[in-house]
Amino acid sequence: MANKNVELMRGEPEIAVRKLAIPIMISMLLTASYNIVDGIWIAGLGQAAIAGIGFVTPIFMILNGFSVGLGNGATSSISRSVGAKNHERASKAASHSLLIFLIASIVLTLSLIIIQEPLLKAYGASGQSLVEGIKYGTPLFLGLFAFMFANGGSGILRGEGDMKRAMYAIIVSVILNFILDPVFIYVLSLGSAGASLATIVSSLGSAIVIMYWILIKKDTYVDVNLKGFKFDSEIAGDILKVGIPSSLDMFMMSLAMSFYLIFISMVGGEYGIAAFTSGQRLYLFGIMPLTAIGSAVAAVTGSAYGAKNWDYLKRTHTYGTKFATMISAVILALLVIFAPQLSLIFAYTPETAALIPEITSFLRIACFGLLLVGIGMPSSFFYQGIGRGTTSLFWTIIRELIFTVFFTYLFGIVFNWGLTGIWVGLAVGRIIASILNFTYARYTINKLKTVLN
Repeated sequence: MANKNVELMRGEPEIAVRKLAIPIMISMLLTASYNIVDGIWIAGLGQAAIAGIGFVTPIFMILNGFSVGLGNGATSSISRSVGAKNHERASKAASHSLLIFLIASIVLTLSLIIIQEPLLKAYGASGQSLVEGIKYGTPLFLGLFAFMFANGGSGILRGEGDMKRAMYAIIVSVILNFILDPVFIYVLSLGSAGASLATIVSSLGSAIVIMYWILIKKDTYVDVNLKGFKFDSEIAGDILKVGIPSSLDMFMMSLAMSFYLIFISMVGGEYGIAAFTSGQRLYLFGIMPLTAIGSAVAAVTGSAYGAKNWDYLKRTHTYGTKFATMISAVILALLVIFAPQLSLIFAYTPETAALIPEITSFLRIACFGLLLVGIGMPSSFFYQGIGRGTTSLFWTIIRELIFTVFFTYLFGIVFNWGLTGIWVGLAVGRIIASILNFTYARYTINKLKTVLN
């Protein structure tokens, strides 16, 4: 199986991107369903619980982002080794990735537990929403290792093109989450804490399955031998030069989210936070297929770059962009057309019914940014594939912290358009930044022609 995956990555890039993206897409949509399912069950706990969890979202993005980011570092390093037909180096990259996941889990868990309450207060959480936020956040942060090895382990599998088994592990996790959410939240009366505990236990199930394949069954392309492990700073550095910037991608988006929450609190209070939190769940769900295509682009790009094949490199980015744009148009149409019905998912109780108009407004305005994110997302992952993680981070900063924060403040606060202005700012900022990102990616590809040919 592993050899077929490797040959796929070394073959026609259009076929590789398409075949690799579909299982990643399914995996990410299933992963995003965690958020959706949590939101459905939490809606029954009232507006304070919804808002409290909304305040935790930026911190959770840091937690999950580091695990995904370090996994991307593993993917990039392994895929470039696969392209260069260097099996030994690919195996060493996988071993070093596991060590990095372990160390990061310990450091980040301690850090997040310490800073969570001050951060929640800084975002504007107080009273019952603060209580609910801490109840939801604490188990998530204590269980960081489950996310780290689940997402990081998936990165190792993606690096060798084994997307299907990464998908199977996610299916195990999602089934567990579907079962455990109502049990923990209502049967055991754990409330908000029950939702996060269900997510952690489910992620742990995924991590165990992946580690079984890599460490015990040993039927992957990479051969991880922990007993004979020898630390290599060059390989660790190669993983981290993509992994750290990719992790900081999520941190920057989390930081930007903090500004959005502050602006929303200023103009819409708890009502605005609850509407944004619910709408954002659907936006993040909608962006998952684009992220999946980007992940496939990163893996295939890495293989092409390692093989010094400029033609495959260019074709990978071109096809990934077209594929993502087509998918984003379909997703946008669904979110806009069915916005009122989708809003009901998170506002089905008498107490939360008042949120429906604002969630609908969010979906019909803010989600228009998806239309051009389809050309920006593959570009960001392209940089990771060729080992330029800092370039990907640079564009995240431009998109979220510069353009989007600026326009949300401009329309929502300065122009006094309120929540509608913030929704407009989210769309405008992301559209402009995505166009610039795509343009720079094409410029980078043209420059690489003289290097790789």
